[in-house]
Amino acid sequence: MGESAPRVIVLVVDDSAETVAMLADALETHGMSALVALRGDRAVEIARQITPDAIVLDAVMPGMDGFETCRVIKREPSLADTPVIFMTGLTDPDHAVRGFDAGGVDYVAKPIDARVLIARIRTHVGNARLTMGARSALDGAGRFLLAADREGALLWWTPQAGRLLALCLDGGPQAGAALPPTFRRLFEAVDDGQRTTRFSVGERNFEVELISRDVQGERLMRIREQQEESRSSALKSRLPLSDREAEVLNWIAQGKSNRDIAEILEMSPRTVNKHLEKIFRKIGVENRTAAALVAVRYLKGMANTP
Repeated sequence: MGESAPRVIVLVVDDSAETVAMLADALETHGMSALVALRGDRAVEIARQITPDAIVLDAVMPGMDGFETCRVIKREPSLADTPVIFMTGLTDPDHAVRGFDAGGVDYVAKPIDARVLIARIRTHVGNARLTMGARSALDGAGRFLLAADREGALLWWTPQAGRLLALCLDGGPQAGAALPPTFRRLFEAVDDGQRTTRFSVGERNFEVELISRDVQGERLMRIREQQEESRSSALKSRLPLSDREAEVLNWIAQGKSNRDIAEILEMSPRTVNKHLEKIFRKIGVENRTAAALVAVRYLKGMANTP
């Protein structure tokens, strides 16, 4: 028998205890787990501690209303992809628009038909899991990818790209955050054939490449740190190493442990060890200290080359 699908966890947020209880019972009856909150700020606290698969959120609540609650939740990297479904008794279409603008994916009108709500939850959770699975696959392949809308607001990013974006954005990457002007200049120049742009943050150099854009205006981009790329390329050009071996040797030369390198390059420490065995054999050394000295010598030679 195959493994059963993971139990869906839904956070229900409404200032009406009666509504929360009714929806929690309905969710449990349909095989889902319910978390509940009667205030927006409490919902944020719960979501940070236990990442839900979906959030059902009342639009109008005292204190922090549903729209602000959603905006705060969407600024959390771990919650950026969590689907938020608004509940509203309001007939004004502007409130539906506000919900979508805040980051919601859907809305249902009160009084709530539990069967319809549960069907929508299942659809949005399924879509979110497919999206996150695709991004995890990209990330596992070592992709430094990010996406932004036509206005330059950040939509999503892989963890590798997030580490570099943290160096470029105050407060680190957040869904909806405005990308720096350098990125947006790439949007404007692409019609003229420009697909890459370079910029610096302190002494670190970066390159952003526009990979594609769709009809809705979403831009898919790749970000690289030029310094590390050029150092690894220099080692590969001077030593009989593969791309990955050159990357490992570059980080060895900078004093990184095997565990650090495994995290940076998204591989297991055991794989790092295997690369090191090949590096030692190829460059004729017996240990990592000697390998680091060889790498430093070549990198210094590169820096001193006019």
